[in-house]
Amino acid sequence: MVIGSLSGLMTVKRRPKTYKARDAAYSVGGNRGFYLAGLPRPYPRTPQQRKVANVAAECGIHKGITKSALQQAMAGCVGPKMRK
Repeated sequence: MVIGSLSGLMTVKRRPKTYKARDAAYSVGGNRGFYLAGLPRPYPRTPQQRKVANVAAECGIHKGITKSALQQAMAGCVGPKMRK
């Protein structure tokens, strides 16, 4: 569980709590406190992924776009540009 972010490079995370099953005699695992974790670096994109990202940006496709706008962009813009 992420608690907060420090300057976009590190994250403060909570350690897992102890767990006890209904049929278990005692609880297991868990630690108290918090720890700092580095954020993962982005993976390098392949040439195909770069091409798709560029075409999507040129066609105005973004997160939260409506379904009808996405369908129009896919049919009218993405198809012809990806065929090039």
